[in-house]
Formats: sequence, C-alpha cells, structure tokens
Amino acid sequence: MIRLARSRRVIIASAFLALIIFAVEHAEAQFNQRGFGRGFFNTRRATSQDFDGRFNFCRVAFDSDFRGDGANWSVDYPRADINLSIRLSELTKTTISKAQTGEPNHLLVRLTDPEMFSCPFIMMTEVGSASFNDEEAAQLRLYLEKGGFLWADDFWGSYAWDWWVSQLRKALPAEQYPIVDLTPDHPMFHALFEVQHTPQIPSIGYWAQTGGRTSERGEDSATVHTRAVLDRHGGVMVLMTHNTDFGDSFEREGDDPQYFYQMSVPGYAFGINALVYAMTH
Repeated sequence: MIRLARSRRVIIASAFLALIIFAVEHAEAQFNQRGFGRGFFNTRRATSQDFDGRFNFCRVAFDSDFRGDGANWSVDYPRADINLSIRLSELTKTTISKAQTGEPNHLLVRLTDPEMFSCPFIMMTEVGSASFNDEEAAQLRLYLEKGGFLWADDFWGSYAWDWWVSQLRKALPAEQYPIVDLTPDHPMFHALFEVQHTPQIPSIGYWAQTGGRTSERGEDSATVHTRAVLDRHGGVMVLMTHNTDFGDSFEREGDDPQYFYQMSVPGYAFGINALVYAMTH
C-alpha cells in the first residue's frame, strides 16, 4: 500500500486543486481536441498486443437482460475511460498505455476474453441490467481469484441491486464470498486522497433537470452504498458503488463547470483512490 506523509498529501491536494481550475478553464478546448462525442463508439476488443506493461482502463462489454434495470455497458464510454486514465497519470506517477493517437489506450473486453487477465482492473457500468452465462461467471471468478479487481458502478434502487447480486452470485457464491459494507476508515478511502464519504453523483442530465438533486430514484436511492466482496486476505476484489454514478463525473468533466466542481472533484478523488488501491493490494 502506498503511504504518504501528511505534508506530501497536502502538496498533492494543492496540486489537485490547481489541476481542477486548469481543467475547468480549458474544458471546451480539451473536449474539442479529443473529438469524442457522446454517441461515438469504437467497439474494437482488446488483443494481446494492446498490453505493454503500462496502465490500461479495461471496460467489460456485457450482455443486458430486459428483466433487469438500467441501460447497457456502453454508458459513459469512451470519455469516462479516457478522462480517468489521464487524471490518473497526472495525479500519480502511474504510466498509462497510449495509442498511436496519443490518447490513453483504453480497452474493451468480454468476460470470456483471455485478455481480461492482463487488465489491472475491470470496470462495469449499469450493472443493474447485466446478464452472465455460466462460462462468463466462471471466468470472472477465476480473474478475481487470481488477484483481479472489479468495480461495478452506476446502478440505482433496490431492484437494480437485487438483480446485480443475482448475477454476481453466479460467479461468487454467498456462502464463500459475503458482501460487506465499506466504511470511511477502510484503507481505500485514504490510498492517496482523504475521502470522508462516498459522494452521490447523479447523471449530468438528471442533475440539471432537477435543479441539482442527486438521488435518481427518489427515496429508493437516497442512500449511497459502498459495498465489497473481499478475498481470503481481506482485500477488496469487487467494489460496488450503488446509488451513484462515478462514470458521469469522469465523462462529463468538461461539460459544465459547476457540475465539475460539485461532482467531478469528489468523483476523481474516490476514483483515483480506488485505482491506487486496486493496483497495490
């Protein structure tokens, strides 16, 4: 685990604030330079040649079931993947893999792809609609038992939670892998930044249309849950952020300055902590 002296944390936090100000001032130019709109999709799957020993953001492309609750795997893609990779490289000493274009080499994998086992972590969004078959469940379990890290994010309300757990249990049976709540005293909350609580981050559309509300499902999603499945050593191997949408805080960092300050700043603090934890435990 990375341990930083208090003075160094203060320096890093100050640098983080300066970066935030810079990002807000240059958000529009940055977005135009990257040329990614919300509807842009590059669905090329990862190959073994994509891995060069540097950091890759790996997103899981999964099948959705209409009986679930939510959209599909592509929500927030690819801007969230790109932006979080960039911020990780700016705020830590992590070296990220880059494509020939100079952009972060973010990757898509299926749970059955052997390339998944080269991923430092895997991200799944809108997991309230996810559907795993037996092969996918077996491969996910193997990846996690070999030291992999899954972050499941952006699913809201009790029905979406129950549906996701029903799919996760195909890979990680309850009797062997209980789900626990993570509290702010857990090391992940302090891996780099001091995070006092998990923020509730709505989509920018919901936030704007409701005058700044954060609970997308009203009372049914009023409380943010930070839950985990632990490995046999007590380390987190599945992180689940329920009733919040970190993906939008990454994807939409350049769309609205107020949203950036209120949602992206705490979103990045939590997200960077999660990645640092995943790569050091």
